[in-house]
Amino acid sequence: MTDQIAAPTPSTTVAVPVGLGGAASAAREAFGVTVTSSAVERAAWLRAGAEALDGHLDELVPLADEETHLGTARLTGELARTSAQLRLFAGVVLEGSYLEATIDHPDPAATPPRPDLRRMLRPLGPVAVFGASNFPFAFSVAGGDTASALAAGCPVIVKNHSAHARLGRRTAEIVTAALQAAGAPAGILTLVEGRQAGADLVAHPAVRAVGFTGSLHGGRALFDLATGRPDPIPFYGELSAVNPVLITPAALAARAGELAAGLAGSFTLGVGQFCTNPGVVLVPAGSGFADLVTTAVGTPTPARMLTDGIADAYAQGLAGLAAHDGVELVTGRLTQLPGTGTPTVLATTAQAVLEDPAVLLTECFGPATLIVEYDHPDDALDVIRAVGGSLTATVHAEPHEDLTSIVAVLTEIAGRILFTGWPTGVAVSWAQHHGGPWPATTSIHTSVGATAIRRFLRPITYQDAPETVLPPELRDTNPHRIPRRINGQLQLP
Repeated sequence: MTDQIAAPTPSTTVAVPVGLGGAASAAREAFGVTVTSSAVERAAWLRAGAEALDGHLDELVPLADEETHLGTARLTGELARTSAQLRLFAGVVLEGSYLEATIDHPDPAATPPRPDLRRMLRPLGPVAVFGASNFPFAFSVAGGDTASALAAGCPVIVKNHSAHARLGRRTAEIVTAALQAAGAPAGILTLVEGRQAGADLVAHPAVRAVGFTGSLHGGRALFDLATGRPDPIPFYGELSAVNPVLITPAALAARAGELAAGLAGSFTLGVGQFCTNPGVVLVPAGSGFADLVTTAVGTPTPARMLTDGIADAYAQGLAGLAAHDGVELVTGRLTQLPGTGTPTVLATTAQAVLEDPAVLLTECFGPATLIVEYDHPDDALDVIRAVGGSLTATVHAEPHEDLTSIVAVLTEIAGRILFTGWPTGVAVSWAQHHGGPWPATTSIHTSVGATAIRRFLRPITYQDAPETVLPPELRDTNPHRIPRRINGQLQLP
């Protein structure tokens, strides 16, 4: 199916445009309303969407489980996270600091003389969002990209993911109906389907930015399309990460069993289908840690993966790693059953990785981890440097250890640094950052947390503007009582 809008079921009265052209036109028309909407209005829209999702939990979770096999417990939690994201962004727009409202009053004595300057962030326009396979709620139709774009005042056209197409259609119906019932304009949220429709969406002149979570290959193709347009647009892609973990000798001596159990739980969670899966774990040579992880895993049991394509890619990735002369299979199986993934632990050395990082530091999306033994901490840090960009990096150490040199390396390659725990699981908050250097993401921004809204905004400065044309947030009266910086000084309402 290409260039088509998912048709509403007979039970809904939501008007959905037919065809990508109709969706784009409707989004552009809706932008005429959303660009001037108030924070109170947008917050009400977002909260209405959250209430609608919560109210349809008993319908949506079984449908999601039928298509993804992720289990009702996981999906119930993910749906709650999704509605919480919408509510978080409602709070973000009401609080107002995300606008970066800044006022510099005239100063004829400055060099050069300064006019009246007033700056704030404004919405970009219609945004394309690509649903992710592994998070059918939180990174899909009503997920974080959509929530942050709507909060910014940008209509959204979602490219539905084929791994949970029926869920995507129903979610769009429910949320669109809720948004419009709360006063949002028609066309604020629409859905397209099909590979060609996705490419056409990125190229469409009405689209002003793209949010994407998916494979390195697919994301790179769309990234090139977005930047190769006659009018290049931002492409915010989350693509690939191996999320290295460094365990110091002191930490291993103090709590080896606990660490092995933690790793086993993390890399097998959700059949390993997390972008924050700990794919490379560095441990002291001769520690026997791989055997402890094997014990913690128990009998490796195959489990259904999201799609046959993901399962096939996992099997191919394992085969590629295991074929390397320096890699040993510790537990699991290299021949996977169709459509499934079996927990697998592989082992190698830091020297082998440094000799062939292109092969051994490639993401293997599924329930697998590579244990890398190092003789000296400097060797471990060299391996981490070779990782390149990643979403997370973790160090397990003891309180007395000096981590200065380790943290310096970790912060070079990752967007979130963990000092306890494991990287799977991403809290949604003001301080969260979910991103990292290439190939983890294509930008410096986050796709999770309050500052995800920054992706869909651009700054505008008004010089010597009449009060009547200024946005309310930049008027002297500050009617919405938001934080602002005036003549260099931050002023709170």
